[in-house]
Amino acid sequence: MYVAHLSLTDFRSYAQVELPLDPGITALVGPNGQGKTNLVEAIGYVATLGSHRVPSDAALVRQGASRAVVRTRVVRELDPGQPRTTTIEVEVTPGKANRARINGGSPGRARDVLGILRTVLFAPEDLALVKGDPGERRRFLDDLAVQLTPRLAGIVADYDRVLRQRSALLKSAGAAFRGSRGGADLRTLDVWDSKLAQTGAQLIVARRALVDALRPHVGRAYEQVSAGQGVASIAYRASLDAALAGDEAEGAPGAQDERLSTRPSVELVEAQLLEAMGRLRPKEIERGVCLVGPHRDDLVLTLGDLPAKGYASHGESWSFALALRLASYALLSGDAPAGDDLWVADWGPDGEPVLILDDVFAELDARRRDRLAELVAPARQVLITAAVPDDVPEPLAGARVDVMGGEATRVL
Repeated sequence: MYVAHLSLTDFRSYAQVELPLDPGITALVGPNGQGKTNLVEAIGYVATLGSHRVPSDAALVRQGASRAVVRTRVVRELDPGQPRTTTIEVEVTPGKANRARINGGSPGRARDVLGILRTVLFAPEDLALVKGDPGERRRFLDDLAVQLTPRLAGIVADYDRVLRQRSALLKSAGAAFRGSRGGADLRTLDVWDSKLAQTGAQLIVARRALVDALRPHVGRAYEQVSAGQGVASIAYRASLDAALAGDEAEGAPGAQDERLSTRPSVELVEAQLLEAMGRLRPKEIERGVCLVGPHRDDLVLTLGDLPAKGYASHGESWSFALALRLASYALLSGDAPAGDDLWVADWGPDGEPVLILDDVFAELDARRRDRLAELVAPARQVLITAAVPDDVPEPLAGARVDVMGGEATRVL
């Protein structure tokens, strides 16, 4: 698949821009601060309904405007010689529910567009996948899972909503426990326990399936990027496992890791979550927080026998981050395992995703630049941002768009 046209209205620094794009490689070139990243951020937003730069949509709307509109024309070639063109329009309105249109139809939920356009975006922020907090890695898993299986977007949203409600109830109960307020009514806590277990179980099982599918691709991609210098592996660490083992849901290392690749059924995980919440209820009320669930899980990254976080060098961390993105590309291209036990059963080829490299080459040493360029050059569409043309490796020479002063101009 590829993006044939991008149109922006009041998005970031752009009052209006129309940018035709072609398959193959396109470099968006211009000094820092001129809007290159804004263009690829908009494309990524249509694919994931999120920004790789900011957690809130408010920053995406141009100052003084009430909303932003992103339109893309996406060409998917599911059958040889029979391309299918889809126009996607997403309206971003801070403080309100975003809306979307597909092929000019009536406005609907924004998440209805998920799965039409798929992207893999490399950016300097990816270093946080290795060196940052677990939340960065949880978001990586959820964003990739939603692109593979769009219906998971509803599960993620439902879990976040239930988690907020249950957390608020626990805080109220905790305040009462400490004697700072009147008595708290905990009769509804069982209801929220049940809802958290239902949604949380689906999310845990989906993440475990995704990690199992991703693991061989990560190892292979790290070997390619690092030229065989080290062995990379990933595992899913669930707070549920630690809670059931009596480790207070803090995520115990060591022996726990041996259990992380197993994928029990949704029903079993739901029952386990209810059991764990029952065990931890006194501590949760005392602390006023939810101590078990996918919001406390982590993606464990290992180099050799050591955790990447805290032990990997800067170069090794970059190689691991790149390996995670290259592995994502492999899955999104349809290279997912088959089997009746795979819960995410609707994985399948839907056209290669669009590859976006946002100011990545300036961050890499010469060897990693060359390896990455070699690996991504065959992709159906590659969009690169760079401050100067020399930042684009020679194997990725292609079309060019100059970005300056809020304008994007194709160079013939």
